Amino acid sequence: MEMSEAQGYVLPCGRDMETVWERLEPADTGLADTHDPNCEHCSAARQSLVILQDVTGRLASEEMGPPLGFTGRIMSAVRAEVRRHHMLALPGAEPGGVQISEQAVAAVLRRAADSVDGVRARHCRISVTETEGAVEVEMSLAVAYRRFSADAVDEVRERVRAAAAARVGIALVRLDLTVEDLYDA
Repeated sequence: MEMSEAQGYVLPCGRDMETVWERLEPADTGLADTHDPNCEHCSAARQSLVILQDVTGRLASEEMGPPLGFTGRIMSAVRAEVRRHHMLALPGAEPGGVQISEQAVAAVLRRAADSVDGVRARHCRISVTETEGAVEVEMSLAVAYRRFSADAVDEVRERVRAAAAARVGIALVRLDLTVEDLYDA
């Protein structure tokens, strides 16, 4: 076994740490000499290395599984990465253009819908027509049945369109809102 980080480290007696490491078990290796058992520096280094070897041996033999929730965190990251690959080109005069993920646009639009009293945005699907580059949105909502007013859907529509224009820089050619759930507020 080689201690690559210890190469070049010389003890006060003149022995390098690599030699001490190689002679940890001199009976097995046949490398023992008269200096090893009599040198206080080599003995102290050997004791530290024996402890290190013991601890790392125990750690290596332990069977450990992944931490609780590890697989779920990995899958969340994978799902997020998959969603991010759908990008929208933002209008602009600069060469090269600017793109934003559909996931980020959906988050802005859901937040705008959530700002209406008694409304919670659920699913938000962004689509862009290939030929025209027109942005279409389908959003589902949950509403509080005790606080929801008839004008709330119109207010959601206004806020979502305004957020798309002001915060993202896109104009929506279509915005479909569907009330799919009621909740008690």
